[in-house]
Amino acid sequence: MKLGRMLKSAISHMMVWATVIAVLCIAFLVTVSYEATKASVQVTQNGQKELIRTHANTIDDLLSELDVTVEQHDELSHNLSDPVEYGMDVTYIASKSINLAIDRNNTEEYNTTASTVGEFFEQEGFQFEERDEISHEEDTPIEEGMDIQIQQAFQVVVNDGGESEKVWTTESTVEDFLDEQEISLDKLDELNVDESDRITADTPITITRVEKVTDVVEEEVDYTVETKKDSSLPKGEKKVITSGEKGLITKKYEVILKNGKETSRELIEENVEKESEKEVVALGTKVEEKTPATTTASSSSSNSSSSSSSQASTTVSRNDTGGAETLYMHATAYTANCSGCSGITATGINLKANPNRKVVAVDPNVIPLGSRVWVEGYGYAVAGDTGGAINGNRIDLFVSSKSEALNFGSRNVKVKILD
Repeated sequence: MKLGRMLKSAISHMMVWATVIAVLCIAFLVTVSYEATKASVQVTQNGQKELIRTHANTIDDLLSELDVTVEQHDELSHNLSDPVEYGMDVTYIASKSINLAIDRNNTEEYNTTASTVGEFFEQEGFQFEERDEISHEEDTPIEEGMDIQIQQAFQVVVNDGGESEKVWTTESTVEDFLDEQEISLDKLDELNVDESDRITADTPITITRVEKVTDVVEEEVDYTVETKKDSSLPKGEKKVITSGEKGLITKKYEVILKNGKETSRELIEENVEKESEKEVVALGTKVEEKTPATTTASSSSSNSSSSSSSQASTTVSRNDTGGAETLYMHATAYTANCSGCSGITATGINLKANPNRKVVAVDPNVIPLGSRVWVEGYGYAVAGDTGGAINGNRIDLFVSSKSEALNFGSRNVKVKILD
């Protein structure tokens, strides 16, 4: 009895174990069968490759298993609805948001799947030159939120001291541009714009180089001539008693040069180095008695002829200057329209009303006012005016225009006093 019960218990345990083993075998077979039916797929996600075994039916299901949500700008090698197939290679690249500013204008946001800055430029069709300023190298990896700045080079016309050229730059202000080009300004130099101004291709830069220099000029001062009457000399004869000597003065000028050319000159100092010494001339006043002419008691026709001959010898033709006194004088020219001039001469001649009148300004001690004279290169004229600078052997010739006076300039001329 006891043996039967033991046998029955052993059989019962064996059946339990057999059942357990059968269940385990079935589970193993199911698991093996399930795994065996999975598809092997290679997934490359943002450059990282991974072999995936999946029962997903579509690419969408596969990415969902990987917790990947595809956004608008992301890059995917297949459509989400494509079926998953054994051995397929799925590539997914998530886009990154970056900011791009060109020429310091408003920043624009881009979403890109490019891996480097250079690849991003290529994808978006941007082309830049070597002289352009780019904030990142082309092989710099793209990162989320990256800020990229581009400053494209442009040409600026620079005139420095009169020499003009076109220069490439990426600077934003005049001051930065001058620093970039190593252009320095001196204290007196002039700039056509403010250094703080923004610079563009339409902003020409003009630099005027200004210099202040001192110029010392030596000038001779003509001597004056004093005429003294001398009764021991025949009338009209002249004799130099004391020779005149020219004086010398130095004038110091402050001169402003712009781009090497003189634009202004101001007298700041004048020194007399040597005083002029006047020349003293004796003018004869002695009148010699004439020997009476011998006459005969000839007919009245002879007396008439002699009288006529005597009268003819005292008449001077306008073109006959043989008996005139001749001087060599320093001549200049003047007009009636100078600043402060009235146009009325010292003898009352209205030069403005008579622009073609031949009038000369003289020193009355040398040529008496009212005298008729002949001047080399000018012609016959009347000594009808005086002048503050007309002393001694100096003469000033009236002309009708400033250009004529400038053309005449300053020269030495022969002057004959006719009467």
